[in-house]
Amino acid sequence: MELSYSHSHSQRVLRQRNLLAIVAVGLCALTILLLIFTVSRDREIVLQPILRSPVTVSSAGVSREYLEMITRDTVVLTLNRSPQNLEYWMNAVLDITAPASQGKVKADLLKIVNEQRGSSISQFFTIEKMELDTKGLRSEVTGSLHTIVGNRVISNERRTFRYDWEYSGLSLKLIGFGMVTAEQGKDQ
Repeated sequence: MELSYSHSHSQRVLRQRNLLAIVAVGLCALTILLLIFTVSRDREIVLQPILRSPVTVSSAGVSREYLEMITRDTVVLTLNRSPQNLEYWMNAVLDITAPASQGKVKADLLKIVNEQRGSSISQFFTIEKMELDTKGLRSEVTGSLHTIVGNRVISNERRTFRYDWEYSGLSLKLIGFGMVTAEQGKDQ
């Protein structure tokens, strides 16, 4: 009797072990399938409606509306400066710059800060038109660059500026910007 009891107990433990192994393999397979589904699926975040319509960011790429909004705000940030806001200006530009490009951009910004510090020269930019390339992640903005010394406007020139972007994950970061010159085939 002891042998039959021991045998039935062992059979019950083996059935439980086999059932547990089947459940574990099933859960492992389900986890792998969910992981594959999650990685391959486009992700979207709904942003507050700042433009004409709600804006979304997707891992599939940058929408035209989002690139327009970011370019507009970046143009205002990068091209409107005065001696009173130089430190804030430089730090704000570096905050939206891609980590790999921050060294080069910071060196260029420091040149501007050192030239403008202690002067009474300010500038602001008025946007006239914007060309966006969502595939190449490039924006070109044309408008009037106004330079002011003290209280007097000393120049008002039509200029075009190019902004290059990097899109990684769901983050759009600046990798470089500058004025487009006639040598690059554009009007100034």
